[in-house]
Amino acid sequence: MTQLVMVRHGQSQANLDNRFTGWSDVALTAKGVAQGKAVGKMLANQGLVFHDVHTSYMKRAIITANYILDELDQLELPIHKTWRLNERHYGALSGLNKAVVKEEVGTAQLHAWRRGFWAVPPKLAHPDHDRRYDRLGVEEPLAESLAMCLERVLPYWQDQVAPRLLAGQNQLIVAHGSTLRALVKYLEGISADRIDQVEVPNGEPIIYQVDDHLNILHKEILTEGY
Repeated sequence: MTQLVMVRHGQSQANLDNRFTGWSDVALTAKGVAQGKAVGKMLANQGLVFHDVHTSYMKRAIITANYILDELDQLELPIHKTWRLNERHYGALSGLNKAVVKEEVGTAQLHAWRRGFWAVPPKLAHPDHDRRYDRLGVEEPLAESLAMCLERVLPYWQDQVAPRLLAGQNQLIVAHGSTLRALVKYLEGISADRIDQVEVPNGEPIIYQVDDHLNILHKEILTEGY
């Protein structure tokens, strides 16, 4: 059986500060580093051997992936980086404290922006520019709903991840809460009105065993206390 493992990066400084992050590039905290190493140990205890690793362009995901691979003694693996696995773009909310936003707009609106499928956060007045995306000809979004996030993630899944799984090659994805929630929705057929109940915590690997048609045979979530 082929295995797909998906991991949300370790705790970032923005997670610790309770701020919206999106495409902002923030560092891991000491706890985030520990979580990355712990994930590697947990996966090593499962005897998992991967063929490829996929991450976003965000350093919190890339560095977490490296800690995982170090603990697995699989640092030689190719790491495929793509903007399509970037966190959802939170638009004008980026950098704001979530508790402050909640005071301003209320619990229901905050929940819709954070956990809903269709709700688009307040947009930026104009797109940010970053050399990483400018050189690809990719324009940063003004803001994204989870539905928009899934729309940009799916081509990468279909072109790069699914074919490798179909070839019997175990795959590791280290990405972000929203992009992984979008993939969980797609893989498990979760409805748009139930996806708000799905949470992907930092540093808790989701292990899927899939058949040769990518049907899920078994799902397990590994946890370790901090």
